[in-house]
Amino acid sequence: MKDSLRKGISFGLTSAVITTLGLIVGLHSGTHSRIVVLAGIVTIAVADALSDALGIHISEEAENAHTAREIWEATVATFLTKFLFAATFLVPVLLLSLSAAIIVNLTWGLSILSVLSYIIARSQGKPPWKIVGEHLVIAMIVIALTNWVGDWIGTLGA
Repeated sequence: MKDSLRKGISFGLTSAVITTLGLIVGLHSGTHSRIVVLAGIVTIAVADALSDALGIHISEEAENAHTAREIWEATVATFLTKFLFAATFLVPVLLLSLSAAIIVNLTWGLSILSVLSYIIARSQGKPPWKIVGEHLVIAMIVIALTNWVGDWIGTLGA
């Protein structure tokens, strides 16, 4: 796979999982509202996908080591990956109770991150458990912190 596509896909996928799970957990713990969680996921899928794509675009330009085509490939791959994978988190929220959807989305997101981390570890010849473990620990920290923040913000309205 081309380096520009690999970079965009891996960044977009990781960002889709981490930011969307963090948002879902935080909004759920702060509001317990399906419509708020749905609005948050759609916002992440659109605004954050565009933001991440622009971030990759500028980062690639700043390196001054890539062709315009490579920069745009990374930009488009980041946007499409982030948008499409963030949008997958909508399905459980639309079809299940909010509590069940949170569990399904956590399982889905952490599974995606595990598979991506495994592929990265294998491609680098590193022990997969180290890379997968490191990435899952970081994801769990984000999830725990956003849950705590959501709980805290939820108490402000009480």
